[in-house]
Amino acid sequence: MTDARDHDLVLLGASGFVGRLVAEHVARHAPPGTRVALAGRSRARLEEVRAALPDVAHGWPVVVADSADDAALARLARSTRALLSTVGPYARHGLPLVGACAAAGTHYADLTGEVTFVRAAVDRYGAAARASGARVVHACGYDSVPSDLAVHLLHARAAADGAGELVDVRLRARARGGVSGGTVASMRGVLDDARRSATTRRLLRDPYALSPDRGAEPDVPQPRTLAPPRRAADGRWAGPWVMASFDGQVVRRSNALTGWAYGRGLRYGEVVDTGPGARGAALAAGVAAGLVVGGGLLLVPGVGRALERVLPAPGTGPDAATRARGWFRSEVRATTTPGRRYTAVAAGPGDPGYAATAVMLGQTGLALALDAERLPDRAGSLTPATALGDVLVARLRAAGHTYAADEATPVA
Repeated sequence: MTDARDHDLVLLGASGFVGRLVAEHVARHAPPGTRVALAGRSRARLEEVRAALPDVAHGWPVVVADSADDAALARLARSTRALLSTVGPYARHGLPLVGACAAAGTHYADLTGEVTFVRAAVDRYGAAARASGARVVHACGYDSVPSDLAVHLLHARAAADGAGELVDVRLRARARGGVSGGTVASMRGVLDDARRSATTRRLLRDPYALSPDRGAEPDVPQPRTLAPPRRAADGRWAGPWVMASFDGQVVRRSNALTGWAYGRGLRYGEVVDTGPGARGAALAAGVAAGLVVGGGLLLVPGVGRALERVLPAPGTGPDAATRARGWFRSEVRATTTPGRRYTAVAAGPGDPGYAATAVMLGQTGLALALDAERLPDRAGSLTPATALGDVLVARLRAAGHTYAADEATPVA
């Protein structure tokens, strides 16, 4: 890929809620001279976003492009080395853009947590991306960077120690943040599709739904994503985690894309840490009930429309104070085939779904645009770990996030 392209990085959806946060992060962290463009449907809104960014961004061009205009998307993809998309729900808006980037040899990343979209993108455009040299990287926000990179680091540390393959890996999530309308719209879209489609229901239930070769998977029984609350050995309670199913599918795809380097017997699960004592137990029970009841309500057409009136609308999200107070911490414990134990931590400041996600996607874009020669030698439909690996880990550490893995200290 040469400098004949007009831009190093294009941010599509830059005038949306998350898009603005990503644009601000890139403006503050891109090296001088990085050629960034802001893209979206409205020139006026893009210019408004640009005017509110740090001075370095005031010379960035704006490009009008609609996700429904295939010709415009093809021109946009050909104009840049890398492209970030925050235009969701991705199942509704995203596939033509993935196709345009795959055809143009343009690196692409998004924030999707929609398994149906990722599966469709892999099936339709994975081969074209491999042929053109494009890295198409889904799930580059809180879904699913902390999970995917933490397991990547655990595998690397265990392999360096000669400690065998990963067998049992469990993530406990703790986080503080808000909810945006875009996330609600994506969840509603997936559940609506599940109500109509047996294929979607099968994908949602299948822990190996994103495997590059489903028939080659070992079909190791995986932890239940809606398991009842339980009390851990340290006295803290855990309940089912809303992101567990999709994050697990991404981690297992990383394992398969690396030739099952993590281990063919890998079992991976996630829970949310609700704290100790009676309060922790009550919160865990409430989370479990909420996921079952809430998901069921969203599947009922009339109830779903009523909930839309009280839930955040698309294009809205937590205010600046909420984003600043937020944080995330994912603690991952692993056991290897000889029985050695390892731990990893992925953590950072800021609302995980928005402030921290803007860091993750922004640094992904900069890595794709500027670090191509240092990235793993892979192309096609990839994951954060397989496309970016240690390069993204280093970038996120430099941006103030924590990513670390080590052998667990034996309990005396």
